[in-house]
Amino acid sequence: MNIGPTLLLALLLGLVHTGLYVLIRGQSGGRLPLTYLAAALGSWAGAAVGAQVGMTFLAIGDFPLIPASIVAWLGIGFVAIVSTLGPDRRQEHP
Repeated sequence: MNIGPTLLLALLLGLVHTGLYVLIRGQSGGRLPLTYLAAALGSWAGAAVGAQVGMTFLAIGDFPLIPASIVAWLGIGFVAIVSTLGPDRRQEHP
């Protein structure tokens, strides 16, 4: 059984983009694992789409970085938007 490097690179790229998001935003609240999961899955999906379309401008082997990064940030943005639309768990008690 041979596992290609795509999954490992997607997990690492998801970690890098999640770290950049937290660095830019300053916090992630309790949604850090969900943000990382969205970035890693988005990176994996973006790499698959980029490989099928043939976008290999900036790539590590067969792993296209540009489409993987774009879809990873789309995943992070989706989590950020959904988390702001949801109810606020912090309720003040008198």
